[in-house]
Amino acid sequence: MLVGVPKEIKNHEYRVGLTPEAAREYIGAGHSVLVETGAGSGISKDDEEYRAIGAEIVDTAQEVFARADMIVKVKEPQPNEWVQLREGQILFTYLHLAPDPDQAKGLMESGVSAIAYETVTGPGGGLPLLAPMSEVAGRLSIEAGAHALRANNGGRGTLMGGVPGVLPAKVVVLGGGVVGTQAARMAVGLGANVEIFDRSIPRLRQLDEMFQGRVATRFSTTGTIEQAIRDADVVVGAVLIPGASAPHLVTREMLGLMKNRSVLVDVAIDQGGCFETSHATTHENPTYEVDGIIHYCVANMPGAVPLTSSYALGNATLPFGLALANRGIAACEEDPYLAPGLNVHQGRIVNAAVAESLGF
Repeated sequence: MLVGVPKEIKNHEYRVGLTPEAAREYIGAGHSVLVETGAGSGISKDDEEYRAIGAEIVDTAQEVFARADMIVKVKEPQPNEWVQLREGQILFTYLHLAPDPDQAKGLMESGVSAIAYETVTGPGGGLPLLAPMSEVAGRLSIEAGAHALRANNGGRGTLMGGVPGVLPAKVVVLGGGVVGTQAARMAVGLGANVEIFDRSIPRLRQLDEMFQGRVATRFSTTGTIEQAIRDADVVVGAVLIPGASAPHLVTREMLGLMKNRSVLVDVAIDQGGCFETSHATTHENPTYEVDGIIHYCVANMPGAVPLTSSYALGNATLPFGLALANRGIAACEEDPYLAPGLNVHQGRIVNAAVAESLGF
Protein backbone atom coordinates (compact mmCIF):
# COMPACT_ATOMS: atom_id res chain seq x y z
CA MET A 1 0.00 0.00 0.00
CA LEU A 2 1.13 3.56 -0.70
CA VAL A 3 0.95 5.53 2.55
CA GLY A 4 0.87 9.33 2.30
CA VAL A 5 1.98 11.90 4.90
CA PRO A 6 0.97 15.50 4.14
CA LYS A 7 2.31 18.43 6.13
CA GLU A 8 -0.11 19.58 8.84
CA ILE A 9 -1.69 22.94 8.03
CA LYS A 10 -3.81 23.74 11.09
CA ASN A 11 -2.78 26.92 12.92
CA HIS A 12 0.46 26.36 14.88
CA GLU A 13 0.37 22.60 14.31
CA TYR A 14 3.91 21.24 14.13
CA ARG A 15 3.37 17.51 14.62
CA VAL A 16 3.74 14.98 11.82
CA GLY A 17 1.69 11.87 11.04
CA LEU A 18 4.73 9.60 10.69
CA THR A 19 8.18 10.17 12.13
CA PRO A 20 11.07 8.79 10.04
CA GLU A 21 11.28 5.87 12.46
CA ALA A 22 7.59 5.03 12.02
CA ALA A 23 7.83 5.44 8.24
CA ARG A 24 10.71 2.96 8.26
CA GLU A 25 8.46 0.38 9.92
CA TYR A 26 5.88 0.73 7.11
CA ILE A 27 8.59 0.37 4.48
CA GLY A 28 10.03 -2.62 6.31
CA ALA A 29 6.59 -4.24 6.15
CA GLY A 30 6.59 -3.92 2.36
CA HIS A 31 4.70 -0.65 1.91
CA SER A 32 5.73 2.60 0.23
CA VAL A 33 5.68 5.96 1.99
CA LEU A 34 5.07 9.31 0.30
CA VAL A 35 5.94 12.42 2.33
CA GLU A 36 5.25 16.05 1.51
CA THR A 37 8.41 18.12 1.63
CA GLY A 38 8.84 19.79 5.01
CA ALA A 39 6.29 17.58 6.75
CA GLY A 40 8.79 16.74 9.49
CA SER A 41 10.27 20.22 9.90
CA GLY A 42 8.21 20.91 13.03
CA ILE A 43 10.03 18.10 14.83
CA SER A 44 13.42 18.98 13.29
CA LYS A 45 13.33 16.07 10.83
CA ASP A 46 14.35 17.13 7.33
CA ASP A 47 13.50 15.51 4.01
CA GLU A 48 16.86 13.73 3.85
CA GLU A 49 16.04 11.74 6.98
CA TYR A 50 12.89 10.42 5.28
CA ARG A 51 14.78 9.70 2.04
CA ALA A 52 17.43 7.83 4.00
CA ILE A 53 14.90 5.25 5.19
CA GLY A 54 13.37 4.85 1.71
CA ALA A 55 10.47 7.32 1.67
CA GLU A 56 9.66 9.36 -1.43
CA ILE A 57 9.50 13.15 -1.00
CA VAL A 58 7.05 15.14 -3.13
CA ASP A 59 6.59 18.87 -3.48
CA THR A 60 2.89 19.27 -2.74
CA ALA A 61 0.12 17.96 -0.51
CA GLN A 62 -2.01 17.64 -3.65
CA GLU A 63 0.30 14.92 -4.95
CA VAL A 64 0.19 13.09 -1.63
CA PHE A 65 -3.64 13.10 -1.59
CA ALA A 66 -3.86 12.18 -5.27
CA ARG A 67 -1.50 9.20 -5.15
CA ALA A 68 -1.74 7.68 -1.68
CA ASP A 69 -3.99 4.74 -0.81
CA MET A 70 -3.92 5.71 2.88
CA ILE A 71 -3.39 9.15 4.38
CA VAL A 72 -1.85 9.32 7.86
CA LYS A 73 -2.24 12.67 9.62
CA VAL A 74 -2.43 14.12 13.11
CA LYS A 75 -5.24 16.68 13.06
CA GLU A 76 -8.61 16.56 11.35
CA PRO A 77 -8.55 17.40 7.63
CA GLN A 78 -9.18 21.04 6.85
CA PRO A 79 -11.73 22.01 4.15
CA ASN A 80 -9.11 22.24 1.39
CA GLU A 81 -7.89 18.78 2.41
CA TRP A 82 -11.15 16.84 2.68
CA VAL A 83 -12.14 17.88 -0.85
CA GLN A 84 -9.04 16.02 -2.08
CA LEU A 85 -10.03 12.74 -0.45
CA ARG A 86 -11.68 10.09 -2.58
CA GLU A 87 -13.67 6.88 -2.53
CA GLY A 88 -11.62 3.82 -1.68
CA GLN A 89 -8.99 5.85 0.16
CA ILE A 90 -8.31 5.39 3.90
CA LEU A 91 -7.82 8.35 6.23
CA PHE A 92 -6.18 7.63 9.60
CA THR A 93 -6.05 10.63 11.96
CA TYR A 94 -7.83 12.46 14.77
CA LEU A 95 -11.26 13.56 13.53
CA HIS A 96 -13.35 14.84 16.50
CA LEU A 97 -16.47 14.91 14.34
CA ALA A 98 -19.08 15.41 17.09
CA PRO A 99 -18.78 19.23 17.17
CA ASP A 100 -17.87 19.54 13.47
CA PRO A 101 -20.79 18.70 11.13
CA ASP A 102 -19.14 20.45 8.18
CA GLN A 103 -16.15 18.14 8.31
CA ALA A 104 -18.47 15.13 8.75
CA LYS A 105 -20.44 16.07 5.64
CA GLY A 106 -17.24 16.71 3.70
CA LEU A 107 -15.88 13.27 4.56
CA MET A 108 -19.19 11.62 3.74
CA GLU A 109 -19.31 13.30 0.35
CA SER A 110 -15.73 12.29 -0.43
CA GLY A 111 -16.44 8.56 -0.07
CA VAL A 112 -13.29 8.10 2.04
CA SER A 113 -13.10 5.52 4.83
CA ALA A 114 -12.06 7.59 7.84
CA ILE A 115 -10.68 6.00 11.01
CA ALA A 116 -10.46 8.31 14.04
CA TYR A 117 -7.67 7.82 16.54
CA GLU A 118 -9.91 9.02 19.35
CA THR A 119 -12.51 6.23 19.03
CA VAL A 120 -10.16 3.25 18.56
CA THR A 121 -10.52 1.17 21.72
CA GLY A 122 -8.31 -1.19 23.70
CA PRO A 123 -8.69 -4.01 26.21
CA GLY A 124 -10.87 -2.88 29.10
CA GLY A 125 -12.51 -0.14 27.03
CA GLY A 126 -9.55 2.24 27.05
CA LEU A 127 -8.69 4.65 24.23
CA PRO A 128 -5.05 3.80 23.42
CA LEU A 129 -4.61 6.30 20.58
CA LEU A 130 -6.16 9.17 22.51
CA ALA A 131 -4.23 8.39 25.70
CA PRO A 132 -0.77 9.68 24.70
CA MET A 133 -2.11 13.06 23.58
CA SER A 134 -4.35 13.16 26.65
CA GLU A 135 -1.26 12.65 28.78
CA VAL A 136 0.49 15.51 27.02
CA ALA A 137 -2.57 17.81 27.14
CA GLY A 138 -3.21 17.03 30.79
CA ARG A 139 0.32 18.03 31.74
CA LEU A 140 0.24 21.11 29.51
CA SER A 141 -3.08 22.23 31.01
CA ILE A 142 -1.38 23.10 34.29
CA GLU A 143 1.44 24.93 32.52
CA ALA A 144 -1.20 26.86 30.57
CA GLY A 145 -3.20 27.61 33.70
CA ALA A 146 -0.14 28.78 35.59
CA HIS A 147 0.85 31.04 32.69
CA ALA A 148 -2.65 32.51 32.36
CA LEU A 149 -2.76 33.19 36.11
CA ARG A 150 0.07 35.70 35.83
CA ALA A 151 -1.04 39.32 36.03
CA ASN A 152 0.87 40.27 32.88
CA ASN A 153 -1.30 37.73 31.03
CA GLY A 154 -4.55 39.01 32.52
CA GLY A 155 -4.76 36.59 35.44
CA ARG A 156 -5.06 37.06 39.19
CA GLY A 157 -1.33 37.20 39.77
CA THR A 158 -1.19 33.97 41.77
CA LEU A 159 1.84 31.67 41.90
CA MET A 160 0.72 28.07 41.49
CA GLY A 161 2.76 26.72 44.41
CA GLY A 162 2.62 29.77 46.66
CA VAL A 163 5.55 30.52 48.98
CA PRO A 164 6.08 30.01 52.72
CA GLY A 165 3.42 32.01 54.50
CA VAL A 166 1.24 32.45 51.37
CA LEU A 167 -1.35 29.90 50.22
CA PRO A 168 -0.80 28.09 46.92
CA ALA A 169 -3.29 28.25 44.07
CA LYS A 170 -6.35 26.02 44.20
CA VAL A 171 -6.76 23.81 41.13
CA VAL A 172 -10.05 22.04 40.40
CA VAL A 173 -9.89 19.20 37.86
CA LEU A 174 -13.19 18.04 36.35
CA GLY A 175 -12.73 14.45 35.18
CA GLY A 176 -10.56 11.68 36.59
CA GLY A 177 -9.46 10.04 33.35
CA VAL A 178 -6.09 10.29 31.64
CA VAL A 179 -6.19 14.08 31.18
CA GLY A 180 -7.42 14.74 34.70
CA THR A 181 -4.91 12.40 36.30
CA GLN A 182 -1.97 13.97 34.49
CA ALA A 183 -3.25 17.48 35.26
CA ALA A 184 -3.53 16.61 38.95
CA ARG A 185 -0.05 15.08 38.95
CA MET A 186 1.47 18.24 37.47
CA ALA A 187 -0.48 20.55 39.79
CA VAL A 188 0.57 18.56 42.86
CA GLY A 189 4.15 18.65 41.64
CA LEU A 190 4.01 22.45 41.54
CA GLY A 191 2.66 22.56 45.07
CA ALA A 192 -0.94 23.54 44.28
CA ASN A 193 -4.00 22.62 46.36
CA VAL A 194 -5.84 20.14 44.11
CA GLU A 195 -9.36 18.71 43.97
CA ILE A 196 -10.33 16.16 41.33
CA PHE A 197 -13.92 15.30 40.39
CA ASP A 198 -15.42 12.21 38.80
CA ARG A 199 -18.76 10.35 38.78
CA SER A 200 -17.18 6.92 39.19
CA ILE A 201 -16.71 5.87 42.80
CA PRO A 202 -14.24 3.09 41.81
CA ARG A 203 -12.20 5.64 39.88
CA LEU A 204 -12.20 8.05 42.83
CA ARG A 205 -10.92 5.21 45.01
CA GLN A 206 -8.11 4.58 42.53
CA LEU A 207 -7.19 8.26 42.48
CA ASP A 208 -7.27 8.46 46.26
CA GLU A 209 -4.88 5.52 46.46
CA MET A 210 -2.69 6.89 43.66
CA PHE A 211 -2.17 10.30 45.23
CA GLN A 212 -2.10 9.09 48.84
CA GLY A 213 -3.92 12.06 50.27
CA ARG A 214 -2.14 14.76 48.26
CA VAL A 215 -5.31 15.31 46.17
CA ALA A 216 -8.88 15.64 47.45
CA THR A 217 -11.31 13.44 45.48
CA ARG A 218 -14.93 14.53 45.11
CA PHE A 219 -18.02 13.03 43.50
CA SER A 220 -19.15 15.24 40.65
CA THR A 221 -22.55 16.94 40.89
CA THR A 222 -23.65 20.42 39.91
CA GLY A 223 -23.69 21.37 43.58
CA THR A 224 -20.20 20.11 44.42
CA ILE A 225 -18.76 21.76 41.31
CA GLU A 226 -20.40 25.06 42.29
CA GLN A 227 -18.85 24.79 45.75
CA ALA A 228 -15.39 24.04 44.39
CA ILE A 229 -15.15 26.74 41.73
CA ARG A 230 -15.99 29.54 44.19
CA ASP A 231 -12.43 29.67 45.47
CA ALA A 232 -10.65 28.01 42.54
CA ASP A 233 -7.79 29.77 40.78
CA VAL A 234 -7.67 27.30 37.89
CA VAL A 235 -10.41 24.92 36.70
CA VAL A 236 -9.35 22.23 34.22
CA GLY A 237 -12.07 20.67 32.07
CA ALA A 238 -11.03 17.07 31.44
CA VAL A 239 -14.24 15.18 30.72
CA LEU A 240 -14.65 12.81 27.80
CA ILE A 241 -17.52 10.81 26.33
CA PRO A 242 -15.91 8.82 23.48
CA GLY A 243 -17.07 10.13 20.13
CA ALA A 244 -19.71 12.42 21.64
CA SER A 245 -19.86 16.09 22.51
CA ALA A 246 -18.60 17.00 25.97
CA PRO A 247 -21.24 17.99 28.56
CA HIS A 248 -21.27 21.57 29.85
CA LEU A 249 -20.24 21.22 33.49
CA VAL A 250 -19.75 24.96 34.08
CA THR A 251 -22.46 27.24 32.72
CA ARG A 252 -22.15 30.95 32.05
CA GLU A 253 -24.28 31.65 35.11
CA MET A 254 -21.77 29.72 37.24
CA LEU A 255 -18.95 32.04 36.15
CA GLY A 256 -20.49 34.58 38.52
CA LEU A 257 -19.50 32.33 41.43
CA MET A 258 -15.82 32.41 40.52
CA LYS A 259 -13.08 34.76 41.61
CA ASN A 260 -12.35 37.58 39.17
CA ARG A 261 -9.57 36.74 36.69
CA SER A 262 -9.42 33.08 37.63
CA VAL A 263 -8.75 30.66 34.77
CA LEU A 264 -10.69 27.97 32.90
CA VAL A 265 -8.61 25.52 30.85
CA ASP A 266 -10.85 23.48 28.55
CA VAL A 267 -8.98 20.37 27.41
CA ALA A 268 -12.27 18.96 26.09
CA ILE A 269 -12.54 21.71 23.45
CA ASP A 270 -11.87 19.23 20.61
CA GLN A 271 -15.20 17.62 21.55
CA GLY A 272 -17.02 20.95 21.83
CA GLY A 273 -15.79 21.95 25.28
CA CYS A 274 -17.12 21.29 28.77
CA PHE A 275 -17.67 24.94 29.70
CA GLU A 276 -20.69 26.68 28.16
CA THR A 277 -18.62 29.76 27.34
CA SER A 278 -15.81 27.86 25.59
CA HIS A 279 -14.87 28.28 21.97
CA ALA A 280 -11.76 26.99 20.27
CA THR A 281 -8.64 29.15 20.27
CA THR A 282 -5.15 28.76 18.84
CA HIS A 283 -1.62 28.86 20.18
CA GLU A 284 -1.32 32.25 18.49
CA ASN A 285 -4.23 33.70 20.51
CA PRO A 286 -4.83 31.16 23.27
CA THR A 287 -7.02 33.05 25.75
CA TYR A 288 -10.05 35.31 25.95
CA GLU A 289 -12.19 36.70 28.77
CA VAL A 290 -15.87 36.17 29.56
CA ASP A 291 -17.44 37.86 32.61
CA GLY A 292 -14.04 38.43 34.15
CA ILE A 293 -12.89 34.79 33.76
CA ILE A 294 -9.89 33.92 31.59
CA HIS A 295 -10.58 31.05 29.15
CA TYR A 296 -7.79 28.93 27.63
CA CYS A 297 -9.31 26.73 24.90
CA VAL A 298 -6.54 25.78 22.47
CA ALA A 299 -7.81 22.91 20.33
CA ASN A 300 -4.41 21.33 19.62
CA MET A 301 -2.53 21.75 22.87
CA PRO A 302 -0.01 18.93 22.18
CA GLY A 303 1.02 20.78 19.00
CA ALA A 304 3.07 23.08 21.23
CA VAL A 305 5.44 20.21 22.04
CA PRO A 306 5.51 18.44 18.65
CA LEU A 307 8.63 16.40 19.15
CA THR A 308 7.32 14.69 22.28
CA SER A 309 3.81 14.47 20.86
CA SER A 310 4.71 13.05 17.45
CA TYR A 311 6.77 10.24 18.94
CA ALA A 312 4.20 9.46 21.64
CA LEU A 313 1.42 9.37 19.06
CA GLY A 314 3.48 7.36 16.58
CA ASN A 315 4.29 4.71 19.17
CA ALA A 316 0.59 4.21 19.85
CA THR A 317 -0.77 4.37 16.30
CA LEU A 318 1.89 2.23 14.58
CA PRO A 319 0.39 -1.27 15.10
CA PHE A 320 -3.07 -0.09 14.03
CA GLY A 321 -1.70 1.79 11.03
CA LEU A 322 0.28 -1.24 9.91
CA ALA A 323 -2.84 -3.40 10.22
CA LEU A 324 -4.71 -0.99 7.94
CA ALA A 325 -1.83 -0.89 5.47
CA ASN A 326 -1.58 -4.69 5.45
CA ARG A 327 -5.27 -5.55 5.18
CA GLY A 328 -7.01 -2.37 4.10
CA ILE A 329 -10.42 -1.49 5.52
CA ALA A 330 -10.98 -5.22 6.20
CA ALA A 331 -8.75 -4.72 9.25
CA CYS A 332 -11.68 -2.91 10.89
CA GLU A 333 -13.85 -5.98 10.43
CA GLU A 334 -11.20 -8.31 11.83
CA ASP A 335 -10.07 -6.25 14.83
CA PRO A 336 -12.73 -5.50 17.49
CA TYR A 337 -10.58 -2.66 18.87
CA LEU A 338 -9.98 -0.98 15.51
CA ALA A 339 -13.63 -1.33 14.45
CA PRO A 340 -14.97 1.50 16.69
CA GLY A 341 -12.39 3.78 15.10
CA LEU A 342 -14.21 3.66 11.77
CA ASN A 343 -16.28 6.85 11.77
CA VAL A 344 -17.09 7.36 8.08
CA HIS A 345 -17.47 4.67 5.41
CA GLN A 346 -19.20 4.61 2.02
CA GLY A 347 -20.76 8.01 2.59
CA ARG A 348 -22.21 7.25 6.02
CA ILE A 349 -21.39 7.89 9.67
CA VAL A 350 -20.91 4.40 11.06
CA ASN A 351 -19.93 5.13 14.69
CA ALA A 352 -23.10 5.27 16.80
CA ALA A 353 -21.90 7.87 19.32
CA VAL A 354 -20.66 10.18 16.58
CA ALA A 355 -23.88 9.78 14.57
CA GLU A 356 -26.01 10.53 17.61
CA SER A 357 -24.02 13.66 18.46
CA LEU A 358 -24.33 14.92 14.90
CA GLY A 359 -28.00 14.04 14.61
CA PHE A 360 -27.33 11.81 11.59
